[in-house]
Amino acid sequence: MNKIDLNGRCAVVTGGAQGFGKAITERFVASGAKVAIWDHDHALAEKTAKAIGPAVTAIKVDVTDLAAVEKARDVTLAAFGKIDILVNNAGIAGVNKTVWETDLDEWRKVLRINLDGPFICCKAVVPVMLKQKYGRIVNIASIAGKEGNPNASHYSASKAGLIALTKSLGKELAAHDIIVNAVTPAAAKTAIFDQMTQQHIDFMLSKIPKNRFVLVEELASMVAWLASEDCSFSTGAVFDISGGRATY
Repeated sequence: MNKIDLNGRCAVVTGGAQGFGKAITERFVASGAKVAIWDHDHALAEKTAKAIGPAVTAIKVDVTDLAAVEKARDVTLAAFGKIDILVNNAGIAGVNKTVWETDLDEWRKVLRINLDGPFICCKAVVPVMLKQKYGRIVNIASIAGKEGNPNASHYSASKAGLIALTKSLGKELAAHDIIVNAVTPAAAKTAIFDQMTQQHIDFMLSKIPKNRFVLVEELASMVAWLASEDCSFSTGAVFDISGGRATY
């Protein structure tokens, strides 16, 4: 593990109880940061926080609810005194169906969590970073946001939207030492696979030249650098970690 300096930094990781979020939390703590896990599953978040150590705090929050996010922000500030880093990781895959077979409520559910959630979290946290005159925001998008996976239009559209949100916000904050970037991983073997058909999982693997899924630790190492002071000039950018699948 290469050393990345996050000493003294305080971070929020949404959906940090498991999968990518848990790995990111672990890497942040190993790099010297304190982390608040914002997750709808409070019991699992508390279990994860206890397993990682005293530098982690678990807070129950629905990222689609602005009032709940603002409350979580205030609780985090009361505990840490600041929020230097925000990782918008919470997301769902949704049901694998064609566009015409996808229920409208299912479409809206995926967009609400995957796109509205990061917008709401940024809306709540960015004013804190502006006051501090420092911040790092990392949005967990997906290679699906670049290429559009069949039978996953809602997921693909939500991640494409998150990429655009990243670019817009990066430009808005470029003069304030608040850096905003996105990562576009290929799929990883996490709990999100439970929401997918085996056919869809096989399709995703077939598209990856490295012929394996990304490891959560690999994504976490990239996110840790993007969340550090060393990442000081790249903003509004998209960092690929797709095993060679991405063509742009």
